[in-house]
Amino acid sequence: MLMIRFQRIGRTNDPAFRIVVLEKERAAKAGNIVELLGTYNPKSKALTLNEESVKGWIAKGAQPTDSIHNLLVTKGVIEGKKVNVLPRKSPQVKEAPAVAVAPAASAPVVEVETTPMAEEVPTEAEVAAEALPAAPTSEVGAPTESVGEETPIETPIV
Repeated sequence: MLMIRFQRIGRTNDPAFRIVVLEKERAAKAGNIVELLGTYNPKSKALTLNEESVKGWIAKGAQPTDSIHNLLVTKGVIEGKKVNVLPRKSPQVKEAPAVAVAPAASAPVVEVETTPMAEEVPTEAEVAAEALPAAPTSEVGAPTESVGEETPIETPIV
């Protein structure tokens, strides 16, 4: 398939482009072009273009890139809407609309039995926390035992 696209020429930080016709699979820098249609300088907006050749190649089936298409629409060579060449900022996920399907009258109703899920097994830390007795507290929040006495805490063996 033939494409009408830009071929960059010019030095670093000073771009200029040729408008060329070449095979879609070929790299624009390779230089194997079919025909040179014109030039474009984006800094000065200077455009030289052979409009008859452009229309002829489009009539033969050559596809312009989106940038070339927008340039040709702006200059009035071809008619149509401009194409958005910039990517979307955030990908929009299109959800399929939920279609409510009513069951047919002749379709049999099948009941599915659900099995109860196994109860969760407590972890070792939970078992140890449940086994320890809670220290009694007074209204103020201090333990009721005297400070001098020490009581050994037994840990359950699991």
